[in-house]
Amino acid sequence: MPLAGIRIIAVEQYGAGPFGTQHLADLGAEVIKIENRADGGDVGRHVGPYYFDENDSHFYQSFNRNKKSMTLNLKSEQGIEILHRLVQNAAAVFNNLRGDLPEKLGLTYDALKHLNPQLVCGHLSAYGRQGSRKAWPGYDYLMQAEAGYLSLTGEPDGPPSRMGLSIIDLMTGTTAAMGLLAGILGARATGVGRDIDVSLYDVAVHNLAYVGTWYLNEGFSLKREPFSSHPSLTPSQLYRTADGWVFLMCNKEKFWGTLCKAIERHDWIASEQYCDFKSRLKNRDQLKQDLEVVLAAHTTEEWMTRFAGKVPAAPVYDVAQALDNDFIREQERILELAHPTTKVRVIASPVRAGEHPVRAAPAMGQDNAALLSEIGYSESQIQSFLESAVI
Repeated sequence: MPLAGIRIIAVEQYGAGPFGTQHLADLGAEVIKIENRADGGDVGRHVGPYYFDENDSHFYQSFNRNKKSMTLNLKSEQGIEILHRLVQNAAAVFNNLRGDLPEKLGLTYDALKHLNPQLVCGHLSAYGRQGSRKAWPGYDYLMQAEAGYLSLTGEPDGPPSRMGLSIIDLMTGTTAAMGLLAGILGARATGVGRDIDVSLYDVAVHNLAYVGTWYLNEGFSLKREPFSSHPSLTPSQLYRTADGWVFLMCNKEKFWGTLCKAIERHDWIASEQYCDFKSRLKNRDQLKQDLEVVLAAHTTEEWMTRFAGKVPAAPVYDVAQALDNDFIREQERILELAHPTTKVRVIASPVRAGEHPVRAAPAMGQDNAALLSEIGYSESQIQSFLESAVI
C-alpha cells in the first residue's frame, strides 16, 4: 500500500481525529491508537445506540478500522517513557485534543524533536492552539452555527437548520490527514519535522469558499433559496415527481436542451421565457410549476431511467435507499470485516489504491504486548505496567 512503513502515533478519540487517521490506515500506514484505559478508552467505543459488545460500538467501528490499539497513561512517568520510545521510530504523532492540551502533555514538536528530528506533530483541535479560544471545547454543530452553515440550510421561511451529517468533523479529519502527509513529505525532504495544525473552526470557515469570496469582495451575503435551489442557475433544484423528489442540475446550457427533449417539451428549448440562464432565472417560479406538471406524470425511478447519463439528475433517497442502491453494490462500496463476535459491515474508503486486507477496529489495548516487546520491554515489565495502570 502507498503508506506502508509509515508509523503514526495517534492520541485520538471520538470522530474527527479517528476519521482522519483511518484514511491513512486504509492506505497502509501503521496507525497506533493510544487510549487511556482508566477513562474507558476512546469515548467513541461508548457512543450508541448500537453496540457489538461493552467496549465496541458501531460508531467506533466506523472510524477505526485497520488500526492498532495501545493503552497508555500519558500522565505517568513510565507512560511518557513508553511514548518516547515509540516516537523514535515514528513518522508522526497526531492528536485531536483541546487546543491547550498538546503542550501540557508534551505532544508538540518542541517537546519531542530531541528524540526524532524528522517527527511531524499533527494537532486537530476545535479552535486552534493559539488565541483566546485555545482552551475552548468545540463540536461540529457549533461550527456549522457560527460559520454560517445553518443560515444557508433549510427553506427560507423555516428555522436555521444544520446539515444532517457531522460534515465539519469529517472534513476536518480529511484535511488533517492531508496536512499530516504534507508534513511527512517535507520532513523526508529536509530532515526536519514540524507542527501541523488544523481546527474545526478554520475548516468550517475555509469551506465557505466562493460564498465567502462573494461577500469579501462584493458585500453579497448568500441567503437560503427555496427547494435547495442554486443561487443563480436554474433548473438546479428539487422537483416533485409522481412519488417523490428528483434533483435536476442543468448547470450548462447544453443540458437544458437535453432535459427538454427527455421530458418531450421541445418547445421550451428556444422559448423566450426559458431559452437561456438569464431568462430561466427571471422566470424560475413559473419554470418550477411547469416542470412539476410534467414530472408529476411519472415516478422518480421512471424519470431517472430517462435521464440516466444524459441529464445531470439524482433521486432523493433516505440513508437506507442510498446504501441499498444497485450502484453501491456494483462499485463494491460496502466492506464486510471479520470481528471476534460477528461480522461488521462498513463503507469502503473513497481512495482506491489496489486490493489489500481490511481489518476491523481493534479491541482496547490488543497490541500492547507486541508493541511494547518491539521497543525493548520484557514480559515482566509489561506485566508491571499493567498492574500499575501504566497501560
